[in-house]
Amino acid sequence: MKWLVPAFVIIPTVELALLIWAGDIIGFFPTLLIIVLTGVAGAYLAKKQGVRAIRDIQEELAAFQPPGDALLRGAFVLAGGLLLLTPGFLSDATGLALLFKPTQQLLKPLIMRGIRKRMKNDRVIVMKR
Repeated sequence: MKWLVPAFVIIPTVELALLIWAGDIIGFFPTLLIIVLTGVAGAYLAKKQGVRAIRDIQEELAAFQPPGDALLRGAFVLAGGLLLLTPGFLSDATGLALLFKPTQQLLKPLIMRGIRKRMKNDRVIVMKR
């Protein structure tokens, strides 16, 4: 939680500074066009990969396999799509990176380690109905 406040202050400030800088260098309308195009491309890619992630989850469940990897890929796609819809160059680069398998494979061990650590410290609670 201690990283949330700086993230909500520093990241938007850097994004805004980059957008202003890009507007000065290439102009207002080209910068606006880049923002709109990355948003549209992000929505398309996230939808395409999101459908594939849902299909992978369904296939693993149908085979009576736990869908852990497919769920994590789906989370990467969701986060990447949301970041691509957010205006800004850093968020676009991060979102685009999250949509591709090589980046997902690099981040997967870090995420899994964090999940295991939280489970070990009783921070993750699984409820049954």
